[in-house]
Amino acid sequence: MTGSQAAVVFRFLRRRVWQVAPVVFGIAMLNFLILQLAPGDVVDVLAGEAGAATPEYMARLRVHFGLDKPVWVQLAYYLKNTLMLDLGFSFRQNMPVLTLIMERLPATLLLMTTAMGVAVAAGLALGVLSARFVHRAVDRVISVFVLITYALPTFWLGLMAIVLFSARLGWLPSSGMTDIGVKLDGFAYLRDVARHIVLPALTLATFYLAVYAKLVRAAMLEYFGADFIRTARAKGATETRITLFHALRNALLPLMTLLGLQLGSILSGAVLVESVFSWPGLGRLAFESILARDFNLLLGILLFSSVMVTLLNICVDAVYALLDPRIEL
Repeated sequence: MTGSQAAVVFRFLRRRVWQVAPVVFGIAMLNFLILQLAPGDVVDVLAGEAGAATPEYMARLRVHFGLDKPVWVQLAYYLKNTLMLDLGFSFRQNMPVLTLIMERLPATLLLMTTAMGVAVAAGLALGVLSARFVHRAVDRVISVFVLITYALPTFWLGLMAIVLFSARLGWLPSSGMTDIGVKLDGFAYLRDVARHIVLPALTLATFYLAVYAKLVRAAMLEYFGADFIRTARAKGATETRITLFHALRNALLPLMTLLGLQLGSILSGAVLVESVFSWPGLGRLAFESILARDFNLLLGILLFSSVMVTLLNICVDAVYALLDPRIEL
């Protein structure tokens, strides 16, 4: 990368960061206000678990947690602490929120990366095959498969995968990231994690696989009728080269656009998958924080997820310039 290209990239990143900063700030404020509408708080949960608690004791707990102050005062404290990268303290987990998020983040990133890698690779392959053999038996079989995978609910698919591949066949583990009570390292540890991630990653990837396959098929069929494809055929290019180097490269642009838009939904889908498979990631942690009314932890997860989605969208915009030379940063 030359000095001028690096300067262009730096200006692009600086401009985009300044653009998303107000968005992240608005998301943080909106998350806080919405959670204030939820019934109950962590004091109610603690009192319920204790079996009984006097109103005086619950009032002292609310003073201790800062829940006795007006909403606008709590919001001001929350925004000030967020700007200082202080996401608060989880009273249920008895740990700082940022520490909890950093502990669970690798598992979620591993699951999301694996699932999206499978979804994109399989979606591209099925979409290209379906467009290459349009209106033939291959196209019809792929269309039926895509329709079925698109219609299946994610949580139901995960439960059926556990019943079949874990309970009945015993091929794969049903929960967790590693075997409990077994200390492994090196290649044995990686193999154990790989065995545990198969079912949750394939479950999470199934829906997106179907979406990407349909999108790539439609884009490929549109480009097959374009003038530059006819020119390539007139010059004697083979159908394989036309498919892979002409049509597919252009079809990647709408795929990247959709991928950037779906990053948020991928995180929401991970909540279901991580809960079903007891995967120790941010999605399961968010679900547990909802049940425990641990709003400090939930706010931290929502804010961190929002920041991660905005940063990934900036990366997607940068990839556009690599796929299409006509697009400039």
